[in-house]
Amino acid sequence: MSLRFQPVFMPAGAAALIIALVILIRSLIARNSYEILLSCIALLLLFVLGITGIWKSRKLKSMESGWKPPFPMTANAGEDSLISRLEERLPLFFRLHFVVRGRFYPAGSLKGCPVFAETSVSRGKSTARLSFDFPMSGVFQGEGFCTLRDIFGFFSFTCGVTQSRTIKVRSSPCFGKNYHINPQSGAEDRRNKTSSNEERYYMREYTPGDRFRDINWKSSEKIDTFITRISPDNQEKVSRIEVYFRNYGPVDTGNRERGRKQRENRGRKKRQKVSLEALWLLDRAKARLSYFLRSLMEQHSSYVFHVRAAGGSWEIEDSEDLDAFLEELAGLSFSSAQNEIAVQQGAGDLYVFSTACDIGLPGFLVACNPRPVSVCLIQPGISTANLYPREPSQTIEKKQTIGSFGSWLKKIFIYSNEKNLEILSVKDFPAKGCIPSLRWLFGSKINQLGVHANRVENIYAEVKF
Repeated sequence: MSLRFQPVFMPAGAAALIIALVILIRSLIARNSYEILLSCIALLLLFVLGITGIWKSRKLKSMESGWKPPFPMTANAGEDSLISRLEERLPLFFRLHFVVRGRFYPAGSLKGCPVFAETSVSRGKSTARLSFDFPMSGVFQGEGFCTLRDIFGFFSFTCGVTQSRTIKVRSSPCFGKNYHINPQSGAEDRRNKTSSNEERYYMREYTPGDRFRDINWKSSEKIDTFITRISPDNQEKVSRIEVYFRNYGPVDTGNRERGRKQRENRGRKKRQKVSLEALWLLDRAKARLSYFLRSLMEQHSSYVFHVRAAGGSWEIEDSEDLDAFLEELAGLSFSSAQNEIAVQQGAGDLYVFSTACDIGLPGFLVACNPRPVSVCLIQPGISTANLYPREPSQTIEKKQTIGSFGSWLKKIFIYSNEKNLEILSVKDFPAKGCIPSLRWLFGSKINQLGVHANRVENIYAEVKF
């Protein structure tokens, strides 16, 4: 018999077995018939439950349950996963449980944390809801499977087909100031090549996004399907917007490369370790970039975004391209800092999204001069002197309020209620079934970064214990 279908004692079952055996041995020595009867009844109950569980778990060997997590999965969305196809008849005193376990890699970090989630199916029901959520963006890799358990909590038997999943978790929404985009910035004429066919247009089946005025109503009525008229000589003015997502910062090299990196870095400056604060800053940068792209695309469908990052580049022209990019963005991790070639000069503004971990950002902005650059920078909210965005009209007034301990507490209270402060609570990890690594909690301190550009938006992020 395979080990998978052998009975597994749960803590209550193991304790009940040990207590029953101890009582039986003592009663046999003392010749106490009452205790002998009680211990034998307890052992008989455990034996019957174990045999019944083994028999039924074998019959449920080929059961394929349905596990449908929400798509797209967003952090802190509170959406449940649907578990279906659980209509099997069960013995008395037994219930089906669905268990998800694996590892979660916040913000694409190479170091993951254990994840465990579980739900039970009510008797007579064929579906159940699984509370499966994450406190921030990242990648989940794990498996889901069913277990057959008795209502007393003595045994747990694995049954059914195990399902392996890799799920990209997008950042929770981040709302900020809308950038003023000049429609002429980066504009270019896009001309499709003229077809060699003498016809002035051709027809194809209608797809979402086509203009209604191009529908050939006469032809559509004949075949009962919408037909769109497409011109082969189509000149269209589009606005090209260049975006640079700088995911440079501390890098977790993992166990395999740790020894080699340590040997290479001997005598050099110690590498900054990845902390939960750094991962949270990267998560908020992803959220701000997502909001920037989605809001502009909803306002102007003609915009074309060219997004660059340390992991590659993407061309985003429609909502499908945007969804595909956001899925890849969820698993994008920190990349080691590197010497970059000066950015190519363009006609339009350059929009940069980065974090305070990007120590090469000031040099990059100097290389972009004189091109107009707008920067969205995610800063750690740890410095009392820099609790607020640096705005000339308010800097002198706010500095005057710092001086006594009471005014410092007042600033902390006001700052905690600012809209540009994003807070991550460490207790949200165990509340959602995740166990954060201790090395994340005691990583290197991150200082605020000062940059100069045509326009700078500071968003502050903080991790609370």
